[in-house]
Amino acid sequence: MKKYLIYSILSLVMAGLLSRPVFAVLPQEAGSTASILVGNEAKTLQDTRVKTLQSYLAAHNSPLTDYAAFFVSEADRLSLDWRLVAAIAGTESTFGKFVPNNSYNAWGWGIFTGKSDGIHFSSWADGIRTVSEGLKFRYVDKGAKTVEQMGTIYAASPVWASHVLYFMEKIDRFTASGVESVDDLEITL
Repeated sequence: MKKYLIYSILSLVMAGLLSRPVFAVLPQEAGSTASILVGNEAKTLQDTRVKTLQSYLAAHNSPLTDYAAFFVSEADRLSLDWRLVAAIAGTESTFGKFVPNNSYNAWGWGIFTGKSDGIHFSSWADGIRTVSEGLKFRYVDKGAKTVEQMGTIYAASPVWASHVLYFMEKIDRFTASGVESVDDLEITL
């Protein structure tokens, strides 16, 4: 009986997944809406990345909270994962809470220059832009396409990539209400 119930549930889930229309939408601007046609009906999708990141950073009392839209727009402009630069800030400085004085360097960027506290940026936006462009042009465009590949260049620590991936996952699962998404709950039969 239990085996039949499991197969029935799996069949219903698979039927539901297979009957859904498949589509992809890339909004023009971070936080915007996009209209798509599903069958004969127009649907509006909201890009929730900015709100998700803003809520996540606020939950961590980050000084980067007000820059959520800028993180996402820079990621879109450079074809980076929208969570990456914020997750690196989480790994390197607890989302900008622990940085060298007046540096706006939440990423440990430029430590290799010989300065003990790395490069100083003029603002958080300057830091986000510089790090995003650095990752794109010096890492991704030169073959480091995964966080693990970036980690071998970015940091001496062998666990750096796993920490960045941890924060990326946490950001992704976070909702504007401040809890992890219900979609991430596991059901055990």
